[in-house]
Order: sequence, then C-alpha cells, then structure tokens
Amino acid sequence: MKTITKIQLRNFKKYREFNVSFDPELNLLIGDNEAGKSTILTAIELVLSGSKSKVETIGLESFFNTSVIQDFLASGKKFENLPVLIIELYLNEQGNPSLNGKNNLDGVPGDGLRLICEPNEELSHEVAQVLAQAEANFPFEYYSIRFSTFADEAYTGYRKFLKHLTLDSSQINNEYATREYIKTVYESHVDQPQRIGLQNDYRQQKANFKENSLKPINDTLDNYQFSVKSGTKSNLETDLTITEDDVPLENKGKGRQCFIKTEFALQRSNPDQDLDVLLLEEPENHLSHTNMKKLVDRISESEAKQIFIATHSSLISTRLDLRKTVFLNSKSTDPLLLKDLPNDTAKFFMKAPDNNVLEFVMSPKVILVEGDAEYMLIEQLYINVTQSTPERDDVHIISVGGTSFKRYLDIAKLLGMRVAVIRDNDGDKEVNCVDSFIDYTADNMQVFCDDDDTNWTFEICILASNPKLCEELFSKKLRKKPKKEEKMTLPEYMLSHKADVAFELLDKKAEELLTPDYIARAFAWINE
Repeated sequence: MKTITKIQLRNFKKYREFNVSFDPELNLLIGDNEAGKSTILTAIELVLSGSKSKVETIGLESFFNTSVIQDFLASGKKFENLPVLIIELYLNEQGNPSLNGKNNLDGVPGDGLRLICEPNEELSHEVAQVLAQAEANFPFEYYSIRFSTFADEAYTGYRKFLKHLTLDSSQINNEYATREYIKTVYESHVDQPQRIGLQNDYRQQKANFKENSLKPINDTLDNYQFSVKSGTKSNLETDLTITEDDVPLENKGKGRQCFIKTEFALQRSNPDQDLDVLLLEEPENHLSHTNMKKLVDRISESEAKQIFIATHSSLISTRLDLRKTVFLNSKSTDPLLLKDLPNDTAKFFMKAPDNNVLEFVMSPKVILVEGDAEYMLIEQLYINVTQSTPERDDVHIISVGGTSFKRYLDIAKLLGMRVAVIRDNDGDKEVNCVDSFIDYTADNMQVFCDDDDTNWTFEICILASNPKLCEELFSKKLRKKPKKEEKMTLPEYMLSHKADVAFELLDKKAEELLTPDYIARAFAWINE
C-alpha cells in the first residue's frame, strides 16, 4: 500500500512553515473557517497531480503566503531574498529508486515528491528590473514551477507515482469536476489494455453510426453533411457517466451525488487498479443526518486506500476515531494531534450521542457544565459577575453529561486547553470533586463545586444565593398545586421543575441573580 507519511510546507497559502505526520489509513482535518484544512488537501492534490498547468491556471499569487510577499516588498527587494514556495510529500518506502533521495527540506534519505516554485535564475536581469520599480510589484511571472522526486528526478502528470482522487462537495454540480471524477474512478476499475480496447470499440461504433444510420440523410445533402464528434474531447471517457437505477448521476440531487461519488470511489473492484489516496472536502455537505451516518459507516469499513477528510462535522470526526484527527486553528499554524488519546475515551466518543467535540477543541477557553438548567443560566451569571460576555472573553460554554467530564478533560490534557468544570458536589465534595478528579489536576484544568456538602446540586446553590428572589417567583406556584402536592417545599419544586425554573429566572430576574461563590471563582479562574 502506497501512503503519504508526512507533509512539509514553506510559504504556501496561510503557512510560512508547516509540517505534520499522517496516519497510513485515515486522517481527519478538523478546524474552523480559514484554519487551513482545504490548504492541506490542495497541497497534496497539487503535488500528486504533477500538473504545472494547474498551478499556472490558478496562479502563483493565489498560492504564495501573503505575509511573506509583503515582508519581501517592504525589505530591500533583493533577488537573492526572493521567497521560495515548497510542498513536500514524504512517502512510505516504495522500493522505487526514482523516488528515493535527499532532495528535501530535511536533507535525509527517503521516498517522496515535491513541488518547488522559485525565481528563474536565467531571468534574473528581468526580475531585477521589476524589483527596481518604485511600486510594490512582485515578479510572480518570472518564477519557475518544478515537480521532482526526492531523487531529484522531474515528473509530470503523465508519470503519477500515486493514484489519487479528490471529491469536493462544493463543486458537486461542476461539470468539469464531475467528468474528471468519472474518468478517475473508471481508470481505477478498468485496467489500461481493457480501456484501450473499449476506446477502440466506441470509436468504431461511432463510425458505424455515421456510415449506416446517418447515411440516408447525408445522401440527400450536397456540400454539407452530418457527422459525429470524435477526438480527445469526444471519446468514451468524456461521454461516460454513472447511473443509479438508470438515472444519470448528474440528474440526482446534490446530497445523493455526494453519497454516490464517495461510496463509488471507496469500492474495490481490482486491487491492482485501486486508488492510493482519496481526498474528501467536507463530505457532509448536502447530506441529511441519516445519510451522513451511512457515509461514516462506509468510510470506516474501507481498507482500500489512505483517506484524507476535511470536515466541520463532529459526527464524522468522532465516529471515525478522534485519534486520527489533525486539529487546525485559524489563529495558529501548529497542528494539534490526538493520537495519544486514551483508547476508552476515543471509543466513548464513537458510541456516545451527538457531542460537542469540535466546539470544545476549537475554543481557547471552555467552561463545562452539566445539565440544561446550568447551561441556560450560566451565561447570564457570567455577565452579572464579570460585566462582560463569554464571547468577548473568548470563553465557550458547553453542556455535557456529568459522566462525560473526564472524557473531555482527556482531550484538554493533550491540547493544553484551559477548561473549567462546574459541577455538583452530590453531597460529598472530597469524593466526587477532589478524589474523583485526582488524575486531572493541571494548571490548565480545574474543577469547581460548592464547598458545603448540603448545597449538593445547582438548584440548591441558586436557592441559597437567591432565597428572596426564588420565594417571590415560585411560592405562588406551590400554593396552586393539587392537593397531593400541597406539602411540596420550595427546594423540592425547584428540583422537580429544573428547566422551567431556570427559564423563569432568566426571563424575569436575569440581572438580579446572584451567583454562587464556586461559579464566580470559576469565572475568575478561566480569565486569569
């Protein structure tokens, strides 16, 4: 199996420098907008394609890191200081001497491919004239584009070392993208001798159609006659389509097209013709929740190729295994990996109900609470205490089940995130909030609960801090209860109507609410 083991970038798009190692089977690229997920897929696609024309068509100015260009133009603008763009893919051992060498940024022997865009030395005089101009004019047009192996052998799109396919759901209705997809999948299912034979048969069928079916019409014509298109733009591969129940792919809805394309690409028909690398750009687009689950199952069952997925979906990232994840952040160029996440925690997120993992890892500071009532009130309590808002302070509030706290803290351990857990002491602070979290004691993680064991849960703590306010709001409701509930106390009422109580407090007394001390301490700590 041919796989990509590592990628290194220099001056490519948002990255001045970037490198990350890959899993041989599955790699989940997770991040917020502008985090660099698509950048990595694009880099892999460019190097594997070996297509100079693809780089030229899009334009070097779209690929170069803008801050590097700006820094150069603000400097002395010397030819020898012109930045160089490099993308390197390190491969597992291929047994191919054409791939092996030290022609890489690490300078160590290995198999790999690289794209390098650098100023053309032969045009140094012309470049110097451009740089001498007073206005900011970067000489993109004078750069050379070269694809080479680590053995320093040049290669092009006609000499592909790894078979790959890119599926971008945002381009699902793009005619060219669909045609290229069908061509690539066709080549992975049909070996070259058979393709040549089919191509010949198809051309002969066209010729027969012209000579037989069109002949009666053409015999009635003089100088001009009807024919059938032929040539490279009208052949078997350009005319092929994929059907489901005799309905062409392009006539399906966007969601179904996404599903069919991905599922078809994952099929194995001929191991010798298999794709080596599959690149999926946000496969969840246009899919219902049910179809997304089916797609996740289909991807998880695949063993045929190395898969790279850029996604915003918590379902995809957790169900496919968080340990295969590369987290990317728009505010940082350093990737975060969860390959050392405990096995039981990874499996927990695979099986747990829909969760907030992506929200969690994309937030610099997080407050975890348990239950709907806490979640409803915590933001208002934060505002009352800090005179600010969680959004303004880059604090994200997430509600998780009480038994899930440690699972999220396992992630925080690896990523170094600042996380405050606000939880009930359940009648025994030492056992439930101290001893139970002894393995999660760190500078970036802290558990907050009420020190008084009699204040054993959130509603009791709110009542203790706001007795008059709660009495005013809820005492009348107690008197209106049926006879069987006449003896219900205020604490009992608040505990048996948690969500309703929280909503009414928020709706009618939001700004008057006093915050329990342990929650106020959590707010202060998270902002230290």
